[in-house]
Amino acid sequence: MSSTELPGIRAAAAAVAPTVSAVRVAAGERLRSVELAGLTLTLRSRPSRGPGLPPALFVHGLGGSSQNWTALMPLLEERVDCEAVDLPGFGDSPPPDDGNYSVTGHARAVIRLLDAQERGPVHLFGNSLGGAVATRVAAVRPDLVRTLTLVSPALPEIRVQRSAAPTALLALPGVASLFARLTRDWTAEERTRGVMALCYGDPARVSDTGFRDAVAEMERRLELPYFWDAMARSARGIVDAYTLGGQHGLWRQAERVLAPTQLVYGGRDQLVSFRMARRASAAFRDARLLTLPDAGHVAMMEYPEAVAQAFRTPRTSSRPPVHGRSYRAPGASSSRRSTTRSPHRPLRAGGARRPPTRTARSPTGRRARRRSGATRTRSRPRIPGAARGGRSPVSPPPR
Repeated sequence: MSSTELPGIRAAAAAVAPTVSAVRVAAGERLRSVELAGLTLTLRSRPSRGPGLPPALFVHGLGGSSQNWTALMPLLEERVDCEAVDLPGFGDSPPPDDGNYSVTGHARAVIRLLDAQERGPVHLFGNSLGGAVATRVAAVRPDLVRTLTLVSPALPEIRVQRSAAPTALLALPGVASLFARLTRDWTAEERTRGVMALCYGDPARVSDTGFRDAVAEMERRLELPYFWDAMARSARGIVDAYTLGGQHGLWRQAERVLAPTQLVYGGRDQLVSFRMARRASAAFRDARLLTLPDAGHVAMMEYPEAVAQAFRTPRTSSRPPVHGRSYRAPGASSSRRSTTRSPHRPLRAGGARRPPTRTARSPTGRRARRRSGATRTRSRPRIPGAARGGRSPVSPPPR
């Protein structure tokens, strides 16, 4: 049994999924299923604008689905061939037969998908849990990843924010079922507002149409008998990954990623701390950092234009970008800037860049004597125990 497996999962995985509401498909999108051994994955794609475009794969976070990338994919369809995957047990993908919802299990599902389709290397995108999954894929199978774009990746942090504690509590046995019983009277609208308040930097940016679509998706998920089970065991998989050390730890694997990496962090993220941007920039060997001070946990849904612009910005070399390169995120607040910075510059909460300070040092030692023309005089070494101007107690008496 997997370390993330709960009792009764094999029966739930083997059960036939009930008839639920259809998954929403936006204009220009297509859904298709890929059958693998013990696994069925649903893919959401958009037709590419030209032949021969490099492929891109988008991986959502905990409790999300491929719909989380609907706003970003149209902005990149001229550059890449876009496909977003529903991880096992999420979106329109049924639970896996083995009941493995760990980060490694999700990463194995992505690897098997890419191997089966022979689409690699791909431009790999990941958000939250999907960011941890994408990091592991890029570390263990560098041949499958062309570039890596991580939006608030769920990488281990010692001081977890208080607002993220309820999500971590889902990993405890029985908490998910208890929460489901306590909130059985909550409407789908109330649940959706709570999720948006947690994930968005400013929930007011969500349009009425977007809110109605999110409510419909919430109603569909609650009809699935395995929804809370998938949430609980995926949350336990994240906690397991946070506590895993050695060469299999996520930070150690981040150091082994060879693909150029674009990091995106939101200043109002309540699930992944903004201060982790500095450590992530230092861990990935070829990283660029985009900070969005007004964004929350799902920047690709709040500021898709800014994320798309960061991906489209060419890399002039394999070295970090020039210090101070910045641009205003389309649709962002005019009083604050989003910046693309090198990981070697200190971060500030407001997105501003702290100029380096230098202090003048006066010449000392040999260089100072050379300038002044002075010569160094050597003093006679003093014998311990002798008084100044006197003789040593062990020296012979004068004759």
